[in-house]
Amino acid sequence: MNYPTVTTKFIILLGNPLGHSISPPMHNRVFEKLGLDYCYLPVQVTSENLKTVFTGLSKMNVAGFNVTIPHKISIIEHLDTVHPLAATIGAVNTICVKDGKTIGHNTDGEGFIQSLEEEGKISVRNKRIFLLGCGGAARAIAITLAFRGVEEIFICNRTLAKAEALAAEINEKIRNCAKTVQALPEYQSETIKLCDILVNGTSLGMHPRVEELPISEECLFKHLVVADIVYNPHTTRLLALAHSKGCKIVHGLGMLIYQGAAGFKLWTGVDPLIPEMTETAYALMAVRQSS
Repeated sequence: MNYPTVTTKFIILLGNPLGHSISPPMHNRVFEKLGLDYCYLPVQVTSENLKTVFTGLSKMNVAGFNVTIPHKISIIEHLDTVHPLAATIGAVNTICVKDGKTIGHNTDGEGFIQSLEEEGKISVRNKRIFLLGCGGAARAIAITLAFRGVEEIFICNRTLAKAEALAAEINEKIRNCAKTVQALPEYQSETIKLCDILVNGTSLGMHPRVEELPISEECLFKHLVVADIVYNPHTTRLLALAHSKGCKIVHGLGMLIYQGAAGFKLWTGVDPLIPEMTETAYALMAVRQSS
């Protein structure tokens, strides 16, 4: 293991809590493997102390940040500039420090799409997507999908008004490609039949509530690619059922890996080692799920 020196550039993860994060070992393994003088550190910080901690760290030998719950929105007011995609999403998860200036990005949507295209063997361009949820992660996915040229996005949320607001924003700010669907099985089923990809952008099915399903089993048709952003458990009940019906499935851990890889490239200018990041992430998750 390489130890930090006075020349080491730090990448800081800001969030609360951070005990569950697999990002530090994932990034540090690749920094070491590539011989880069970087070190990734988790800094658990409350909302009350965010401004003070962020401002102080930004003045140190820090090349960038990752930002996670609950700071992805509140961090924006402390940044010098925000990338247009992140500004549209309204949340930042990756920050670069260049020439003393902080620049906010959002790699969540791109991370999800890269994982979907790699693991699902499908391009999102000109495809019809059925998206469950419109919270922070789902919002990033929906807006990035619109930027990436999908034909239609059908947004389904328990609170229809929230789905309608997100769809209207996408149609106004990006292009007219978003519609809403009521969260009732008969409406969901008829729309999903016309779609290529089904995405669970909610937390339903996450440990410890692993038996929860975000949608009825009857809505899983074998022509679909089914993706889940939940990565604990690795194979959610939704993915297990989809696989049993003949669907291609995409695990949620890939989104975490690829959003991290996008951040790695922004910070260092160097292509990350995806196989090493993937191996580390899967090994850590296997240990946690067996304990």
